[in-house]
Amino acid sequence: MRIPLSWLREFAAVPAGATAEDLMAELVKVGFEEEAVHRPTDALQGPVVVGQVLSIVKEPQTNGKTINWCQVRVVPEGQEQTLTGDGIDPSGVQGIICGAHNFVEGDKVVVTLPGAVLPGDFHISARKTYGHLSAGMIASVRELGIGEDHDGILVLSRIGLDPEIGTDAMELLGLYDQAAEINVTPDRGYAFSIRGVAREYAHATGTGFTDPATKVQAPAELSGGYGVKLNDDAPIYGKPGCDRFVARTVRGVDATRPTPPWMTSRLRLAGIRSISLPVDISNYVMLELGQPTHCYDLDKLSGDIVVRRAVAGEKITTLDDKERTLDVEDLLITDGSGAIGIAGVMGGAATEVSDSTSNVLVEAAHFDEVSIGRSRRRHKLPSEASKRFERGVDWHVADIAAQRVVDLLVELAGGVADQAGTDVGTAPDAVTIALPAAFAAQRIGIDFTEEQITTSLVDLGAVVEKVDGGWTVTAPSWRNDLETKEDLSEEIARLVGYDNIPATLPVAPPGRGLTRVQQQRRRLIQSLADAGLTEVLAYPFVAKAANDTFGVAEQGAARSAVKLANPISEEHGFLRTSILPGLIEVAKRNYSRGFRDLALFESGLVFLPGETVGTPSIPPLGVKPSDEVLDALYDGVPDQPLHVAAVLTGHDSPAAAGHTPRLWDWSDALDIARLAGDVLGVEVVVSQGAHQAFHPGRAAQLSLRTGEVVGYAGELHPKLLAAHDMPARSVALEFNADALFEAAADVIVARHISTFPVATQDVALVVPQDIPADQVLEALREGAGELLEDVALFDVYAGKGIEEGKKSLAFGLRFRATDRTLTADEASAAREGAVALAAERFGAVQR
Repeated sequence: MRIPLSWLREFAAVPAGATAEDLMAELVKVGFEEEAVHRPTDALQGPVVVGQVLSIVKEPQTNGKTINWCQVRVVPEGQEQTLTGDGIDPSGVQGIICGAHNFVEGDKVVVTLPGAVLPGDFHISARKTYGHLSAGMIASVRELGIGEDHDGILVLSRIGLDPEIGTDAMELLGLYDQAAEINVTPDRGYAFSIRGVAREYAHATGTGFTDPATKVQAPAELSGGYGVKLNDDAPIYGKPGCDRFVARTVRGVDATRPTPPWMTSRLRLAGIRSISLPVDISNYVMLELGQPTHCYDLDKLSGDIVVRRAVAGEKITTLDDKERTLDVEDLLITDGSGAIGIAGVMGGAATEVSDSTSNVLVEAAHFDEVSIGRSRRRHKLPSEASKRFERGVDWHVADIAAQRVVDLLVELAGGVADQAGTDVGTAPDAVTIALPAAFAAQRIGIDFTEEQITTSLVDLGAVVEKVDGGWTVTAPSWRNDLETKEDLSEEIARLVGYDNIPATLPVAPPGRGLTRVQQQRRRLIQSLADAGLTEVLAYPFVAKAANDTFGVAEQGAARSAVKLANPISEEHGFLRTSILPGLIEVAKRNYSRGFRDLALFESGLVFLPGETVGTPSIPPLGVKPSDEVLDALYDGVPDQPLHVAAVLTGHDSPAAAGHTPRLWDWSDALDIARLAGDVLGVEVVVSQGAHQAFHPGRAAQLSLRTGEVVGYAGELHPKLLAAHDMPARSVALEFNADALFEAAADVIVARHISTFPVATQDVALVVPQDIPADQVLEALREGAGELLEDVALFDVYAGKGIEEGKKSLAFGLRFRATDRTLTADEASAAREGAVALAAERFGAVQR
């Protein structure tokens, strides 16, 4: 919200010398945030004065243009020029070259004299051009930075001004004013008005406040006006879309009259451009009182106005000349011809006020916040009106705002107001809150006096009544955010002053800290980072094809995913069931930009819906749902386990003198999976696996000892890599970290380290080609008994000397006892036991 200081001073005691920075410093005390300062004089500097064109000599040029050699008087006739400077003529008449042709002799214009600076750091000086010494410039509104019109010179009579020659044009056009811009949080919609900010300034400074609503004399009752019906047969959450509609009529309006400079100046500083007098008046009142209004061309209306919900497929052309298809939830303003406006968002083009308008119907209505907010988002149509309606507007100010518009149309546009008017609707019940005497002190941590509590609430505009044990507080109509005693406590703290609240750091209770799962997660992520991988965050929304590829191991298997109702992009219309699609996109983007050696990982949630997703209906507001309803809501929430994934491509280290880097391969992916298990104290069983996203034959299945599959690792499928322009033989892994956390022991006991020497023996076994090596390894582990410390596969061979259809697997076995040095016979016996079990299960034969 931008607040012009001259406007604010009409209703709050802002010192004459206060700047926009001073204003923001005061408003910060009551909870607003500083945004920016808007000061025309930062970009525009004088001397800029009113001049009168004495003569115009048109001089054609060789380039085809015709320029005007003008003599312009910049001081009243008979007076001396008091300004001095290089190029300023003491006679008070300046010779100026001008290329515009929309003015004539006798017109009063704005003249920027030598020494002035225009927006864009454009310095004005006397210079020789077109054979003349041009000392100054006759300015357009765009050159002055007060508008976009650059078609011609600003002729003051056309905006209703006839000032004395030599008058300071910057003061005349309100260019010495300045505005402070503050950030207004969604719960404080009343501050989107000069009325609301003036009240807050009074709170901050303890000075007086004049409510602009009290300066408007609106009739106590209105009747006999234009017909209006409120007909909402499908209210959202049972709340009607419109509960008040005020309509007033002004006839004989001259819509072509210029908007007075004082109004255009304030609108411009507030961030709203001048359009036409009726529209400018409507915007001015909205900024002043916080109540949006709308002006209709009365002669374009047909029949009564009806406020209703849209019919499916109904269309409207809005003021931005776009045809929009309406939704059945949209609240409309209609007449006999159909829709003439989307309520609270934007009016329709069919009843737009134009230069030919002579009779105006003024609307000031109160609309439901939810209805307006949904329509605004649905049609992607933000407006100043919707910004206020969806945050809440004072129900009781509608008739005052309508009267204010009527008064300005009569004063500035020459209209005549009808005595009759329309005011239909039902006032909402006042919100009354019970505030226990000690409640605010308990919540805020400071002992407020009774006077501080009552004074703060009364200053808000609330009605406070003393009762046993505290107060009953009736919230003011413009504060729809005050509903609970907690809200009142916050307001008391805000107005007494946040700086009066002592800063006390909470003391952590003993014996608490991170939960077991939090510790495991941190340990896991830190270990991956320590291993040289870089953590990234990928987009959690993916395409359907990505979920189909990565969400299930077997191609064509059933897969369910959560579809977004309103995705940012149709290409990312589903919640992810795997982390790898997003991680691969990150790797692809980095690879395309020259980062060829990558080791990336991410930990994040995936979304795995069950049979039920969501609920058939949304519980109503204002009532705590029953346990059954809550259970149904939770049942409809997808399972969201934590997954960890990694993608590796390129080399494992930079090239250097005497060092040849190694390409990442499938074994690195397995090592990362095993590292995760080691860190958590969980044994990850690696076996031959198959997954449609991984290379056939170069993919491993990751399991727990219980047989539960927790993930996959290996080389990505060549077709997938080609589709993503990734290098061949990029590797990846993904596993369910929550499953590992659950399988981990509460306490990890370190294994005893034996001081006795190890006995190492190797064995090569010939087995059928289709027997996975990990199954043979498990047989050796089981058959060797308790003396076996470790077994590892170190060679696979098939070819000359090996029977067709078979392969040779070479394993290294390490034997060690905890209480003695093993003899060769003991180690050999254990080895023979291992080989015997492998032979029994798989027909393994020693080479």
